[in-house]
Amino acid sequence: MEKDTIYTALPGRTYPLGATWDGQGVNFALYAEHATKVELCLFDSTGKETKIPITDCTDYIWNVYIPSLAPGQLYGYRVHGPYEPQLGHRFNPHKLLLDPYAKLIKGELNWNEAVFGYKINDPQSDLSFNETDSAPYVPLSVVVDSNQSTGKKEPKPSIPWHKTIIYELHVKGFTQKNEKIPPEFRGTFLGLASKPVIDYLLNLGITAVELMPIHQHISEEHLIRKGLVNYWGYNTIGFFAPDQRFVASQTDLDPIAQFQTMVQALHAAGIEIILDVVYNHTAEGNQLGPTLCFRGIDNAAYYRLSVDNPRYYMDFSGCGNGFNMQNPRVLQLIMDSLRYWVDTMGVDGFRFDLASALARELYEVDKLSTFFDAILQDPILSQVKLIAEPWDVGDGGYQVGNFPVGWAEWNGRYRDDVRKFWKGDLGTLPEFANRLAGSSDLYEQSGRKPYASINFVTCHDGFTLTDLVSYNQKHNEANLEENRDGNNDNNSWNCGIEGPTDDPSILELRTRQRKNFLATLLFSIGVPMLLAGDELGHSQKGNNNAYCQDNELTWLDWNLEEQEKNEFLQFVIKLIKIRKEEPVFQRSKFFHGRTIRGTNIKDILWLDCDGSPLTDEKWNAGFIKSFQVYMAGDLIGDIDSEGKPIKGNSILICFNGSENDIVFKLPTRRNNRSWTRVIDTSNGQLPEEDFPGESNYQLKNRSLVLFRGLRPKE
Repeated sequence: MEKDTIYTALPGRTYPLGATWDGQGVNFALYAEHATKVELCLFDSTGKETKIPITDCTDYIWNVYIPSLAPGQLYGYRVHGPYEPQLGHRFNPHKLLLDPYAKLIKGELNWNEAVFGYKINDPQSDLSFNETDSAPYVPLSVVVDSNQSTGKKEPKPSIPWHKTIIYELHVKGFTQKNEKIPPEFRGTFLGLASKPVIDYLLNLGITAVELMPIHQHISEEHLIRKGLVNYWGYNTIGFFAPDQRFVASQTDLDPIAQFQTMVQALHAAGIEIILDVVYNHTAEGNQLGPTLCFRGIDNAAYYRLSVDNPRYYMDFSGCGNGFNMQNPRVLQLIMDSLRYWVDTMGVDGFRFDLASALARELYEVDKLSTFFDAILQDPILSQVKLIAEPWDVGDGGYQVGNFPVGWAEWNGRYRDDVRKFWKGDLGTLPEFANRLAGSSDLYEQSGRKPYASINFVTCHDGFTLTDLVSYNQKHNEANLEENRDGNNDNNSWNCGIEGPTDDPSILELRTRQRKNFLATLLFSIGVPMLLAGDELGHSQKGNNNAYCQDNELTWLDWNLEEQEKNEFLQFVIKLIKIRKEEPVFQRSKFFHGRTIRGTNIKDILWLDCDGSPLTDEKWNAGFIKSFQVYMAGDLIGDIDSEGKPIKGNSILICFNGSENDIVFKLPTRRNNRSWTRVIDTSNGQLPEEDFPGESNYQLKNRSLVLFRGLRPKE
């Protein structure tokens, strides 16, 4: 029989929080303000547990130093204190708890009754007390080498906001079916780092990937019981740990090194990495959820509790709970997590899920909140890309346009207004024009720039682009919620038939509509964001809430043998190329309709189909669906790195959102120069062709055409 390991427990340090290996041993520090006793639990390779009482507590931080421990050590905590849910306290030492600062988490959650702090079938519900040990059923924290690195880091691309093109993807869904990736790396960080993926992203032309959540998460019990999972991952339990599901097993690289390898591969290709992060709630849910980490460490400190009845949580996410942003230690945890992913893991920015929830000080959303102040003054975080999803589910949570300077936002108004215009809704012209020109009505007054607007037509949440033009209604039956889940208001149009069809006229119209959406997106001022798979014609069969579908419904099909699919991909590549070539689309300042000195040419002109300026009467006429917009390449207003004014070609775009073919009269150019047709969404095979000013151009219904006005050589 093996002898029990004897551990020496020495006074530790209160900083840094978490488990820190110094080459000789490990320091453990845990914030638990209302706890009366804390035990560090160490596990050997057989799963045997050794409990070590932590006797030193300074400033509510329990700390201990254990010599001889090394990276790879498995551990957790048991925290003692009052079990008084009606007062907000849910301490239960029978529950083994994860370290909030764990850099690595190992093992799966088994939804046994033991993982709950209360007795499941007790009449008193969560007021009862469950003494069953949860250790056999929960994942464990892992000590790591804090200085770990895979080698020399590639320089960060540091791409300016106004030159950024974002591509939102799911690590597994993007790589799982790509047969060019080695089988053992499909669905993983290393799959995303593989040459076929890098080559594809470079060929596409995007500058940044926005990864859907890669923090360690758990799938909700109700999904597991239905045979489903939380595929999207917006249910975080470890804010420092890379998710185990994206880790390749057939390699010597550990999970942290695998993530760093992916970052370095993307950086070497000049591509930035933005993480979609979920700090508004945790995976522990409401008062009936499991006790896995924060709830058992100090429920009243880590979570926002109802003022009237602390037994319940304030929930602005719809997921059961909310982090207590009024607690400095909770705010510190979020800041430490963000800095870790920038400093150690190398990412370039963050997209904050339901960011309005983070901005609630007492109840209302406050753009002067402590959270924003902390980030703005931080020398590291203030220098990375910060994107807000500017809404939550609470009252007053829709905050598009109201985030502070330094933040970009997912512009939900852009998505809705562009969809309505191409769907054919009446009275959409003024709003559509605002979105096309950078949404100055939302961002300029507060001193922000056009790149505060992250423009998108589709994202992970909702219809894919193909489904947007193929379905009038959501079809979420596969989620096993009787189609009650998901948004009912999609501003979609099926082009005449619901779902799949062989009708060639319907298919042609759907392709044209997809081209219209992406051309509008790439030719709008602001930062475009594409949803991965839209360029490949990916469909989720009308499911607009595929969060629980880890299968071929959400995995991208990389078979590009179909001619139409490949042609559409080439069209999207051309759109991105045009955007990157033309400085007028990369403006860092808003249009102001001002004139170029000595001419009557303005930086932007809104024209009727006959080439005359749009009158107020036309602007306000609800039936107008067709117009032209001229963007002057001589009055961009930006300065290059040498201090010289940036000048480019002028652009003319004719939009026909009507049901009829329309003849447009092209405006005259100075010195009688011609226009060059570059893109016509009604015919992707047309070659570039010159048209003199005042030419008539017939544009098919529901189409747009882009003309380039070449600058004279200086």
